[in-house]
Amino acid sequence: MSSSVFIAVPSNAPGGLDAEISEHFGHCELFTLINIEEGKIASVDTVNNVEHGAGGCMEPVMLLKDQGVQAIVVGGMGARPMQALAEVNIDVYFAEKKSLNKVQEAVDGIVQGNFPVMRADQTCKGAGSCHH
Repeated sequence: MSSSVFIAVPSNAPGGLDAEISEHFGHCELFTLINIEEGKIASVDTVNNVEHGAGGCMEPVMLLKDQGVQAIVVGGMGARPMQALAEVNIDVYFAEKKSLNKVQEAVDGIVQGNFPVMRADQTCKGAGSCHH
């Protein structure tokens, strides 16, 4: 990872470093946006997610692209949004859902290099058993 990265974390309101991480990328209330420079938090902001229907994963993907996001930390997501994020050059980092509760923990994990890039075989298959 470069010395500077702008990440997004799907969050529950009100967002920010103390917010709970949302388990569902596409339907989260908002994204907490964190600019990390030289391993330190340079800025924290939030952006409300956009409404979308089933299969409408491009709306939140384009929202993040338009914000300048370079990476996202998730505990899971479907194959379509993962592919869409790759197409707009946003890296997807995988963090075990049970290992993270707060946005600050996701930031710490990114800074420490604890999260691998998500693989296609880690995506949810849409059977309803995966909370992402």
